[in-house]
Amino acid sequence: QVQLVESGGGLVQAGGSLRLSCAASGRTFSINSWGWYREAPGKQRELVAVENTGNRIVYADSVRGRFTISRDNAKSTMYLQMNSLKFEDTGVYYCHMIVLARNEYWGQGTQVTVSS
Repeated sequence: QVQLVESGGGLVQAGGSLRLSCAASGRTFSINSWGWYREAPGKQRELVAVENTGNRIVYADSVRGRFTISRDNAKSTMYLQMNSLKFEDTGVYYCHMIVLARNEYWGQGTQVTVSS
């Protein structure tokens, strides 16, 4: 089992920045994918940024150049640095992990609200 706990969400004005954290615990070996998704009101959950096996990082077109994903292996923590935030970045941000190529885990989510 893996537990993912997000933190760092909040209310920010457009143009501002936030940094989200995802602390992982449990059987976090053989990680195939670790990243962030978001769900805006009335919309489907969508990929924001993910680091796949081989340190391959994928960003959604809407956040590329503004958001940066990184990880601290010593702390078992993944970060999402979000700069130049826009109103449309508002939503619940979820940490996501796939281990052993078959087990999928989600965090509980953290709310990000960007005021225009």
